[in-house]
Amino acid sequence: MLLRHRTSLRGLFVSNSPYPVMTSRHFLHFHPTTSSFNYPNNIPNIYPAHSSISSVFPSNSTPKLVPLSLKSSNLSFSSHASIPRPVSEAYLEKTDDEIVIDTPNLKALKCKGGDSKEKKLSLFISDDGNAAVWTCFRAKCGWKGSTRAFADVKSSYNRMNTLPKVKKIKEITEQELNLEPLSKDLLDYFSERMISEETLRRNYVMQRRYEKQIVIAFTYRRKRELVSCKYRDFTKKFWQESDTEKILYGLDDIEGASDIIIVEGEMDKLAMEEAGFRNCVSVPDGAPPKASAKDLPSQEQDVKYQYLWNCKEYLDSASRIILATDADQPGQALAEELARRLGRERCWRVTWPSKNEKETFKDANEVLMFMGPAVLREVIENAELYPIKGLFNFRDYFGEIDAYYHQTLGNELGISTGWKALDDLYNVVPGELTLVTGVPNSGKSEWIDALLCNLNENVGWKFALCSMENKVREHARKLLEKHLKKPFFNVRYGKSVDRMSLQELESGKEWLSDTFHLIRCENDCLPSIEWVLRLAKAAVLRHGVNGLVIDPYNELDHQRPPNQTETEYVSQMLTSIKRFAQHHSCHVWFVAHPRQLQQWNGKPPNLYDISGSAHFINKCDTGIVIHRNRDKDAGPMDRVQICVRKVRNKVSGTIGDAYLTYNRVTGEYMDTKEPIL
Repeated sequence: MLLRHRTSLRGLFVSNSPYPVMTSRHFLHFHPTTSSFNYPNNIPNIYPAHSSISSVFPSNSTPKLVPLSLKSSNLSFSSHASIPRPVSEAYLEKTDDEIVIDTPNLKALKCKGGDSKEKKLSLFISDDGNAAVWTCFRAKCGWKGSTRAFADVKSSYNRMNTLPKVKKIKEITEQELNLEPLSKDLLDYFSERMISEETLRRNYVMQRRYEKQIVIAFTYRRKRELVSCKYRDFTKKFWQESDTEKILYGLDDIEGASDIIIVEGEMDKLAMEEAGFRNCVSVPDGAPPKASAKDLPSQEQDVKYQYLWNCKEYLDSASRIILATDADQPGQALAEELARRLGRERCWRVTWPSKNEKETFKDANEVLMFMGPAVLREVIENAELYPIKGLFNFRDYFGEIDAYYHQTLGNELGISTGWKALDDLYNVVPGELTLVTGVPNSGKSEWIDALLCNLNENVGWKFALCSMENKVREHARKLLEKHLKKPFFNVRYGKSVDRMSLQELESGKEWLSDTFHLIRCENDCLPSIEWVLRLAKAAVLRHGVNGLVIDPYNELDHQRPPNQTETEYVSQMLTSIKRFAQHHSCHVWFVAHPRQLQQWNGKPPNLYDISGSAHFINKCDTGIVIHRNRDKDAGPMDRVQICVRKVRNKVSGTIGDAYLTYNRVTGEYMDTKEPIL
């Protein structure tokens, strides 16, 4: 039984015909007989087996069913009784608004032809009739799929991607297409869109009669010879002559040009000429819904943009290509796809003017109609360099430079540590890396904890802590003592003062929960730096942390490839940390122990004493050595020396020493009252 608008996937759309040519359901239901089908007299036999067959139809055409076989020998096929049971059925349906391929296993898939309703479905059927694939070459659609009739047809189904898809290029003439000069009605239509008769005549814009309607015919030419033709009716539906070579519209106008303009539609090409730019071409197929994230295909596989390859000799001579595609998302995606193929280094892009506070003009013809040729010319003349990933101009950062000058954010000069003794030496800048070292038991971790408490109290910063040497409860005790300025216990170190109350403990726990987020590896494995930074990124995005502490370096997993030295590994690791800090505007404190010092004289080590690599001092923004006095004769035992040994950013500090007093009961660091001699 045949349905009026519905048939099996042997139903095909035949080029240059206002009617869909369809077949019976033999594609899926075979009988042990030999069937032979012949073309009706009014439809020529021009389509061989497994060839691509595509077409477009005027909106007022009425579908008709015509049986058609796809076997190459005398257009017939034979079926046999020993054929497996079909596993799926697929039906092709043509309506006035869409093309539908329907299978029982999937919801009906529809091709609506994009905004222009253009039908560009291409269907490939294997020569044994057992498998099919289809693709819509309308750029804004891109709909594609495949099906097979029987479970045991892997050989033909798997060969579908290797089927020959090279079409024989069809040659056309104006006489064959019955093209005519534009009528007065169409001239008036173009006049309303600010396109003059002279421009239309020079660009060979013509008309063609389709049954009861007249459509615009944009003729695509090379060396003035007709290559293809694209049609547009008054409802803005487009279709093209099938099996013709795809080229740019207006190709002859850019021959030998060093500067060219590429637009998205033929009307925009004509509008550019009205603004004084003849060196302009239009793409033939519109814009894709979005830019592809895949690598560029080869010339043979680059089907959607084959017109660029066909016009390569014209495009290669251009040193400056202005991409004036539409302002919408597909238009910007088209600009990206063109730039990828033409070379971003020679591409420029336009910015369309605003209609109002919320909208911008969509394209060149719209600007011409509402703003005039002078404004359109100004838009092109003010085109800007197309952005290249990783290549910038200072102009791109003028806003950021102005904000820096005016200290808009308030932290441009760095944030005070909370200790006056350090104000001239070290201030915390978002996005920088501070390296902290010192001999064991010098108080490196304690000092960082005290610094974090000060930053939270003064500016409300939050932190992610990757502190592998601390048990969680011990770390919580140290932070609470500094925050509440009372000991956690009232024995030994804390028996001289009152311990924190239960109520203070509860409020302190809330403070811990709000201020700190822990990065910990709960199993026996050592965490890698990649793992730490991945969780730190999550903490920045989810909790808004401003600082990250990695304490210490030797507690990380430092496995590296056999061919990589420790110096190379450290350099790569620190680069990753700095990129994280800069990208997320998050300050990072990284604790690294010095190597075992031979014949240590009790003085502070230097940054070059850090175990592993000189890259620690080379890569960090600020390098600090924490040193505690161990000699009673040299001064008070609670004195801590903060040695700032490297400052990359002179705005945030300078090299020098500061002294703080350590309170062993509460873990606080305080400015010293007496001068240091």
